This record gives sequence, C-alpha cells and structure tokens, in this order.
Amino acid sequence: MIRKTLETRRVDRRELLALFGAGTVAAMGLSLAGPAFADAKATDAAIMKATGGKTATMGKITLETPQIAENGSTVPIGLVVDSPMTDADHVKTVHLFADGNPNPDVASFHFTTMCGKADVSTRIRLAKTQNVIAVAEMSDGSFMMAKSEIKVTIGGCGG
Repeated sequence: MIRKTLETRRVDRRELLALFGAGTVAAMGLSLAGPAFADAKATDAAIMKATGGKTATMGKITLETPQIAENGSTVPIGLVVDSPMTDADHVKTVHLFADGNPNPDVASFHFTTMCGKADVSTRIRLAKTQNVIAVAEMSDGSFMMAKSEIKVTIGGCGG
C-alpha cells in the first residue's frame, strides 16, 4: 500500500494577494460576458402581465423622447395621457417598458383624480437602441399604448 503525505507550506502575503486577484479577475470575466437583453417575447410577456392579458390599443398617450440619445445612462422621457381625470374617466397607472434592456420593466406611475392630469417626466437608462413603450391603464379597465424608438450611441447598462 502506497501512502502519500500532504506537504503543507506557508503562503506569504504576496502569493495570497495574487491568488485572490486571480479569483477576482476570473469572476469579473464571467460577469463581463454581458447581461442578457430582453427580446420582443419577454417585453410582450411583461406587457401582458401588466394588462392582465388584455390587449392595449394605440392612442391617448403622447411620448416625448429624443430620437438619438448620446448617452444611454440618462435618457429623458416625458409622457402625457389625454384624460379628463374625473371619477368617471381617469388614468390609474402608466407602465414604461424598454424592449432592449436586461429587464423590460422600467417604471410604473400611479395616478388618482386628485392629480389633475397624467403627466410624467423622468430619466431612464437604456442599454442600446430600442423601443420605449408606455401602457396606460384607464379607469374603465381599458389599456392604451404608445411606442417610440430611441437610438442610443453609448449604452447606459454596461454596453
């Protein structure tokens, strides 16, 4: 029977730092592979989830977006929903989606009749050239939609 003995040795500080550095670089290499981006199917699924399976029709929403965003880290978005904001007819929620980001759900805005109007200005991150989609839930249970393509020259989500 052959018996092996394990030999141990002391590791100095420099070797230890080199080992941890190599492990960190390896982990970064895995994360630098890039995020998986949403596709039309994932975006449609997110919209269907937000609408409860109902179909959204185009109209009533005006999206104010730049045609070209120089930097995807901070893209200005504005939207206005044409609604009298009365008890009988008002906007309940507006959802924003981006079909090329790692996660298509970008933001949701909730309204009441006390808001006076459904008007939002914000800034979002966009990873690449893609569509921004707004879906508004109305008080009667219907859904309205608007879509705008934004060309992104420098991605804001690591790309």
